[in-house]
Amino acid sequence: MSERATPPVHQRTAVLPARVPAAPIAAAGHLQDALARPLRDLRISVTDRCNFRCSYCMPKEVFGKDYPYLPHAALLTFEEITRLARLFVAHGVRKIRLTGGEPLLRKNIEVLVEQLSQLRTVDGQPVELALTTNGSVLARKATALRAAGLRRVTVSLDGLDDAVFRRMNDVDFPVSQVLEGIEAARAAGLAPIKVNMVVQRGTNEQEILPMARHFRGSGIVLRFIEYMDVGATNGWRMDQVMPSAEVVERLQQHFPLRPLEPTSPGETAQRWAYQDGAGEIGVISSVTRAFCGSCNRARLSTEGRLYLCLFAEQGYDLRSLLRGGASDEDIASAIGLIWQGRTDRYSQLRGQQGPDTGGGSRRVEMSYIGG
Repeated sequence: MSERATPPVHQRTAVLPARVPAAPIAAAGHLQDALARPLRDLRISVTDRCNFRCSYCMPKEVFGKDYPYLPHAALLTFEEITRLARLFVAHGVRKIRLTGGEPLLRKNIEVLVEQLSQLRTVDGQPVELALTTNGSVLARKATALRAAGLRRVTVSLDGLDDAVFRRMNDVDFPVSQVLEGIEAARAAGLAPIKVNMVVQRGTNEQEILPMARHFRGSGIVLRFIEYMDVGATNGWRMDQVMPSAEVVERLQQHFPLRPLEPTSPGETAQRWAYQDGAGEIGVISSVTRAFCGSCNRARLSTEGRLYLCLFAEQGYDLRSLLRGGASDEDIASAIGLIWQGRTDRYSQLRGQQGPDTGGGSRRVEMSYIGG
C-alpha cells in the first residue's frame, strides 16, 4: 500500500478569490464553459464530517480523532446555501445533489431540503433534488426527508458480506442497518433509489455477484464505480482498479445484459439492462473511460468554495462574496466568469500526468466536496 499523505489543514487546496467582472454576466440559463459544456448539475457538500472511515475516502490513519474539521462558523448556513443554489439554478442548473462527508450528520438537514425544494428552473420546473448517503442513519431520516421535498436518494454500499462491509467502513458498522435504511427510503417514497458500490480489486470484487443477485428485480439500480485517484490520502494504485468492462463481463456470465441509452446529457454511468427484464445496472468508469467531454457539474464545498472538477487542485471563494455584502447580480456574475473560464478535464489528461512526488498542489479530498 502506498504511504498515506496527510493533507494540510483544510484538506485541502489552494483558494482563489471569486472575482466580480466589470461587465455583468446575466444569469439567463445558458451558461457554458470554455469547452462549450453547459452548467446543469450542482453538488453541494453540507459537512466535511463522516461517521465511516472507508479507506478509499477517509482513511482512519489520516482522519483520526484529532483531525481538524472545519468549525461550525466556517460552514455556509442553510440560507447561504439556498441563496447560492438559486443563483446556480438561474444559470441553468436543473439538478442539485446534497453530499458530504455524510450529509445526514448535518443537524436539521430537512430544513435545507425544504428550502431547496422550492427552487424552480429557468423553465419553471422543480429542481431535481437528490442526496447521497452511507445509509447509516437513513432509516431514521427517510420519512422526514421525503416530507421536506427530497425526491431520490443514492446509498453507498460496498458489499453484502458483513465482515467485508465492516472492514471497509473501518468503524465496525453492520451492513444490516444500511439495508434497513434502503428499505425505509423505499417505504417513504424516495425513488428511484440507487446503490453505489466502489469496487477495489483485492478487497471486495467477490461482492459483485452477491450485490447483483440481491438488487435484481427490486427496482433499485445498482451501480459499480471504479476506484478513483481522488485527493491525496487514499493510497490509490492502478492495480487496485477493476475496470468496468471486467465487471460487466463478470456479470454477463450469469445475467445476460444489453446496453441502454443515457437518460440525460452528461450522465456518468453506462447503463445496462438485464435481458430478462429484472431491471438495470450501471457502471461508472472514471479511470478507464473518461467522460469529461460532457461533464456539466459544479461542486460547492461546505464552506462555500466552488470547484469545477472532482479532481480539482483549487477552489473559488464564494463565501467572501456572500458575507461581504455582494449583491445577487455580483455573485451570479462571479459564478458566470468562473464557469466560462473552465477547462477542467482531468480524467482525459490523467495518462499525461507525471507521477505524484508529494510536492506541489494537492487535489481536493472526496470527503470535502462529495463524490
